[in-house]
Amino acid sequence: MSELHIGIVVGEASGDILGAGLMAALLKRFPNATFEGVGGPRMEALGFHSLFPQDRLAVMGFIEPLKRLPELLSIRRNLRRHFINKKPDVFIGIDSPDFNLSLEGDLKAEGVPTAHYVSPSVWAWRQKRIFKIARSVDLMLTLLPFEAAFYEQHEVPVKFVGHPLADDFPLEVDQQSAREALDVQAKAQLVALLPGSRGGEVKLLGDVFIKTAQWCLQRNPNLQFIIPAANAARRVQLETQLANNLEMPIRIIDGQSQLVMQAADAVLMASGTTTLECLLLKRPMVVAYKMAPLSYAIISRLLKSKYVSLPNLLADQELVPEILQAKATPENLGEALIQYLNNTDAAQNLRNKFTDIHLQLRCNASEQAADAVLQLITNQKERAGD
Repeated sequence: MSELHIGIVVGEASGDILGAGLMAALLKRFPNATFEGVGGPRMEALGFHSLFPQDRLAVMGFIEPLKRLPELLSIRRNLRRHFINKKPDVFIGIDSPDFNLSLEGDLKAEGVPTAHYVSPSVWAWRQKRIFKIARSVDLMLTLLPFEAAFYEQHEVPVKFVGHPLADDFPLEVDQQSAREALDVQAKAQLVALLPGSRGGEVKLLGDVFIKTAQWCLQRNPNLQFIIPAANAARRVQLETQLANNLEMPIRIIDGQSQLVMQAADAVLMASGTTTLECLLLKRPMVVAYKMAPLSYAIISRLLKSKYVSLPNLLADQELVPEILQAKATPENLGEALIQYLNNTDAAQNLRNKFTDIHLQLRCNASEQAADAVLQLITNQKERAGD
């Protein structure tokens, strides 16, 4: 393998970060390797040739992909034609499974080795997708260990590479510097409120979180609260919700969710990927979520996992409270938060368990992924008799 030609397709900014890390690790081993497909600015800065703008694949929800379906299908057809005519040594789809798995399946059928980086949540719901994955990919690269176990059970080749965030976050967190940056007194008890980044989440959780803060203040008037607004629209939404409670010690700031969590003594947050950041920052958390009743009724029947939050999924036990749907009341959420604030031993015990998980996920993910991809190429060439 004197020179490598590698195809990669990413559909959003998080994939661009993973793709750039993987490219950098591969370029250490093969400086003349070439990369093309669909990538973002971080990948392009490393010499990636993007055949289509990455943001054309960045669609979310149910309606937008349907509106953009003709364009998405056209891009996929063109990519399929390109990579069949100019076969790469390996094709890697990074996340975006609805787009990438079909493309991977087509290329695999034409003899191109395929890998998929970041497992879809097949272990949690729509588990029959595992059969499509098995047909489409020669290797699945997972960020989380319990994902790899699921693929092993179904005899799909898999490699757990660790999570890049675990590589990036320090094991020891400097809470004091975060408090100084946010102008929070050293001895103050601070609660971070993160009701989500989407308008629908904030609509259902924002007011509940504010009322939870009110409930907690009745029991401890010295508490302080900060809400990091995900964007300008969420800030307006939160300020409207807070308008009737202006006397409450709740600050809304623009972004900086990691800094706010780092400074906090406890965090009340919507379920989502940010719970992993909170775990890596070793902050005690209470996880909440609300959905429209019909959506919850449908999803709760499809969901196969015991837990919804990443800390509990990683530990395979209820490390942190998950308070969902009708149970997500100010009283229930407040009780759970107060437990952390009043019981320093329990909070420290939780931080110790979070450190253990951090170490488990800290595997130098980009290097591990690069090694696995190169081994896949070697294995395929040996089978072909090259």
